[in-house]
Amino acid sequence: MVKQGENKMKVLMVGPDRSVHGGISGVVNNYYEAGLNRTIDLCYIGTMVEGNKFRKFLKAVNALLLFCLKVPFFQIVHVNVASDSSYYRKSFFIKVAKAFGKKIVIHQHGGDFENFYNKQLNSRGRKSVRKVFSMADAFLVLSPVAKQFFSGIVDGNKIVVFPDAIRIPPRIEKQYGQHKLLFLGRLCKAKGIEELLKAVEELIKEYPDMRLYLGGVWEEQELKALSDAHAAYVEDLGWITGKEKSKFLTECDLFVLPSHFEGQSVSILEAMAYSCAVVASDVGGIPQMIEDGETGILIRPGDAASLKDGMAKALKDKALCARLGVNARRKVEAAFSIEKNMEELLLVYEKILA
Repeated sequence: MVKQGENKMKVLMVGPDRSVHGGISGVVNNYYEAGLNRTIDLCYIGTMVEGNKFRKFLKAVNALLLFCLKVPFFQIVHVNVASDSSYYRKSFFIKVAKAFGKKIVIHQHGGDFENFYNKQLNSRGRKSVRKVFSMADAFLVLSPVAKQFFSGIVDGNKIVVFPDAIRIPPRIEKQYGQHKLLFLGRLCKAKGIEELLKAVEELIKEYPDMRLYLGGVWEEQELKALSDAHAAYVEDLGWITGKEKSKFLTECDLFVLPSHFEGQSVSILEAMAYSCAVVASDVGGIPQMIEDGETGILIRPGDAASLKDGMAKALKDKALCARLGVNARRKVEAAFSIEKNMEELLLVYEKILA
């Protein structure tokens, strides 16, 4: 393991700008907060920012130029990639790193990559993906389900199941039975917001004290209009971070994430760390975190009735919520701490340099 005083490993990491609202940026920021940049010689280049197409294009071009200038001075290139435009953008960085003979870690975060690969790409496009991903010396995926899929694209010996992790906050005293629900993430159909609003509309009749707090950025205005129509019991928080996010994770006893697809959710890990009872979709890497009836409640994705039933189960049973919350906290402490994750990442780096 790398220690102070030794020559530090030199890692050039790329991904979305750390200011971007999203899971990958959250993971990278967690690394910085946990001191990865003090343990190794880490340089991070943001390749994407939020805004119009021109702003995004300009950022990508500038990032690639900066990358070309810096890459000769680093041993390892760590590329955080999802699907769609993220894949196309990062493929240039991977090819440049390969041309310079660098060790390459491809860190795959995309929860919808299977759909992108099988339905959006033609045979030529799929061949290109296989060629680009074969350039990796290590290929990190978020869940066993993802490993199974990517084993058909990448040499299975290169694939490492590497779930996301968070900094574990101090323990708190959680008050259950308040019927305060929290959602954190992108506010769009793919995250199940439409089903969530429908379920809440039904449940408010039985639980008039229920409140739903939505923390995120709206991507579809018709959904925002639907939310605004339920303003009596649905509150739009905007994108929240830091102390404000901690406040709502502490005060809310239930956390809901009805995503249609998901790689692995950092927001679920945060909710578990704050001892929330979690209701989430049975997709992607979520079952790796949520064991139905033990550390949360799993529901069918895209199914408003299943979501309503899962939420009702938690709303009506204070004791169940308490047990799920306590078990969730134990699970995240044992398996998803950022310190443990960093140790495993350093081992990956050391292995490909050996």
